[in-house]
Amino acid sequence: MEKQRTILLVDMNAFFASVEQLSNASLRGKPVLVGGSPSQRSVVAAASYEARPYGISSGMSFTEALILCPGAILVEGNPLKYADTARRVFRICADYTDKMEVYSIDECFLDVTETQDRFGGAWKIAQAIKQRIRKELGLTCSIGIGPNKLLSKLAAGMKKPDGLTEIKPEDVKSILEDLPVEKLHGIGEKTRIRLARMGITTAGALGRVPVESLRQRFGILGDLLHEMGNGIDHSPVVPYYSIPDAKSMGHSYTLSRNTRDWNVIHGHLLRLSEMVGRRLREQNYAGRTITLILRYEDMYTFVRQKSIPEYLDDGYAIYKVAASILRQREDDERSIRLVGVSVSNLVKGIKQLGLFTDHRYSTLLRTLDAINDKYGEFTIKRASLLGLESQPKTHGFDRTQIAHHLRPA
Repeated sequence: MEKQRTILLVDMNAFFASVEQLSNASLRGKPVLVGGSPSQRSVVAAASYEARPYGISSGMSFTEALILCPGAILVEGNPLKYADTARRVFRICADYTDKMEVYSIDECFLDVTETQDRFGGAWKIAQAIKQRIRKELGLTCSIGIGPNKLLSKLAAGMKKPDGLTEIKPEDVKSILEDLPVEKLHGIGEKTRIRLARMGITTAGALGRVPVESLRQRFGILGDLLHEMGNGIDHSPVVPYYSIPDAKSMGHSYTLSRNTRDWNVIHGHLLRLSEMVGRRLREQNYAGRTITLILRYEDMYTFVRQKSIPEYLDDGYAIYKVAASILRQREDDERSIRLVGVSVSNLVKGIKQLGLFTDHRYSTLLRTLDAINDKYGEFTIKRASLLGLESQPKTHGFDRTQIAHHLRPA
């Protein structure tokens, strides 16, 4: 008989805002909104708990938030600070099990099935983690305990901030019976609406619907929805050290003919940068070191990096950094046969909710990604790319290592 699993989900409370309040005493006890530059159109990446009674939530524009709470303090986010703090949180969590999955910059799953007895049980582990995070970092978290990832995630959200909740196997049915179906992680607004049209509004009702009916409406997703309605989730906690995460992402392109036409070279560099940006967004990465690769007619390869303070996942922003390096090479009289660009120094999840970007521009990027995903790469593209060779053969490269960029190093 398979052993019952015990999974914890550690969720940092109002993480970005809490880190800012910790590092600046004048912000404590006040409504704080963290996002992009206050001088630009941006969205709330995190709202302190003092701001939430006004109805402010993550993803809301600064303009809307300030209407609800005129006294809110706008703080431009600091990704490096949050990434460093996250690593310290994960180091604490990793002391209790080697099966830790970094889910986002402020969340991680812990499978303590095999280690809980050493520490007096899962509840004792959760208490110890909360106490250490408070004592060592000055922050609070909410922790959920459950027999799988779905239920531990649900439990973590039941008491915030600074909560600790356990969903025991024998209580699953009663907890799910009247639970709004959208409270189950993975069921978004579109799925909620489709389920509501079937008369399904609670997790309990979802679990009772014959799986065949769900398959007819949702295809293979129907099986997953049926399991979710019954509190079943077989997905494993994937340890941070076993994920071959990307060390860098990039593309290179061998020109059909050698050239010194800098308009052509810049055009290909822009195209490649846009492709890299799409891959970064698709996998929820952002990076701050941009590398330009040029191979000349005599096969000499030039490689130059440039690191910047902010993390990027936008192709045009990547291009501007790479182009600044390229312009320094325009006096070279040799023709170029290959162009490449890559982004490294990656962090996963740092750009969640369009952090530190113009809200409308982030929405535009997501829309373009969706269209190009559906109809093909560069179905919609910048006008400056129209004159390039169509659909160039590019060489993508993802150098990997067994590590996670927010691992507890």
